[in-house]
Amino acid sequence: QVQPVESGGGLVQAGGSLRLSCAASGRTFTNYAMAWFRQAPGKEREFVACISGSTLTTYYSDSVKGRFTISRDNAKNTVYLQMNSLKPEDTAVYYCAARLSSGGDVYFQAPHYNYWGQGTQVTVSS
Repeated sequence: QVQPVESGGGLVQAGGSLRLSCAASGRTFTNYAMAWFRQAPGKEREFVACISGSTLTTYYSDSVKGRFTISRDNAKNTVYLQMNSLKPEDTAVYYCAARLSSGGDVYFQAPHYNYWGQGTQVTVSS
């Protein structure tokens, strides 16, 4: 079992960058696939990016592909989301999620994930 805790959110101007971090407590971090989701006011939670446990396979939503990069440091039990060329429409609460999966499979739907963080606010001003 892991407990994700997000950090790194904030206010940034359009075109700027932010790096989110998600520290996951618990052992055997490599046994968990990790993902980032986001939810803007009045909208449903949407998938952003995910990374598998050990093979580091990644997958991105079309809206962030080429601008965001997900990575993980298994020695630090941490997953990152580097966000570049930010747009006002990226404004949302960003959530980190975890799912027990030690292989190379990736999952991009929220119901696939069992463990969620509390979220961190990202605001992009125009």
